[in-house]
Amino acid sequence: MHPLLSHPGRLAGYLALAAGFGGLIAVLIEALAPGDFLSALAFALPVTLVYAFQCLSVWYPVRRLSAAREETRAPTLVVALTLAALLSSALWCAIGWLWARALVDFGRPPELLSRVGAVLPLMAVFGLLLFALAALAHLVLAAFERSREAERRALELQVLAREAELRSLKAQLDPHFLFNSLNSVAALIGTDPQAARRMCYLMAGFFRKSLGLARRDAIPLAEEIYLAETFLAIEEVRFGDRLRPAFEVEESTLALAVPPLVLQPLVENAVHHGVAHLVEGGEVRVRARRVGELLELTVENPCDPERPGSRGAGVGLANVRARIEALHGHRARVVVEPGAERHRVVLLLPAQAAVE
Repeated sequence: MHPLLSHPGRLAGYLALAAGFGGLIAVLIEALAPGDFLSALAFALPVTLVYAFQCLSVWYPVRRLSAAREETRAPTLVVALTLAALLSSALWCAIGWLWARALVDFGRPPELLSRVGAVLPLMAVFGLLLFALAALAHLVLAAFERSREAERRALELQVLAREAELRSLKAQLDPHFLFNSLNSVAALIGTDPQAARRMCYLMAGFFRKSLGLARRDAIPLAEEIYLAETFLAIEEVRFGDRLRPAFEVEESTLALAVPPLVLQPLVENAVHHGVAHLVEGGEVRVRARRVGELLELTVENPCDPERPGSRGAGVGLANVRARIEALHGHRARVVVEPGAERHRVVLLLPAQAAVE
């Protein structure tokens, strides 16, 4: 359907403009062949409105030919539009002559035929100019439509690529955690079977809770904190008193939205690349607070000063950084603050309420 026909308001404006051209034709008739102005107006207005709809038909060949190959588009358009302009102008003049005769039959003065005949050549030229203007306007409209369609397709491809990337990143989380956890269970089976059994129960609860997260883009921070606490409880079975979890979470942040399992890889890194390499162990501290329009999440752990290369190692940090960039772009970031004895990772996310 023509874009104007699907918008009544735009169509009304277009017909009002055409009626204005009809008034100009009536003035032209009165100037070239003076007589009854009402008869000239009764002739000019209907035929101009008819021609307005004729000019709308140029949309269909313009749209079709605009989709043709670049090397054939311009010559084909010129030929097609020239023939269409000549045909439309001739048809318009024929309709005008028939309408003038009908007006005379309906009681208008007979001299109306001679007056119309005097302006028919100018009407033909006027019709060619109007058709050329309509063709130009439709060419611009077709180019705009092609540009908008290309932009829409580019956005669709961008969204599809983002969704595929997020699915791939999410798929890495559970196997990565499961691999490390099974290694921990294997290490405990021979030395402490009861601790290994307890770890298996905690792992079952963790995976049961996280099973439905793959279908959600965001969860409340309260759920994410629960998962981080469960993970650290799993690791406490292995490390005992060497691992000391600490959580400092502002109550106002618990309802804010975060990506599922965004803290777990960072907490896992804090344990396996920090506490695990210290004989005395240490404290893994998780903080959450609101800073203006941002949610600030911090994971801090002690580290071995003799092993600086391991502090940011592993899949977890790279995974989190990629997910944050894919979801929020420049509105969020991951800041790594390595220190001599403490290692800190800060996540800055838009402070948005989670949607149930």
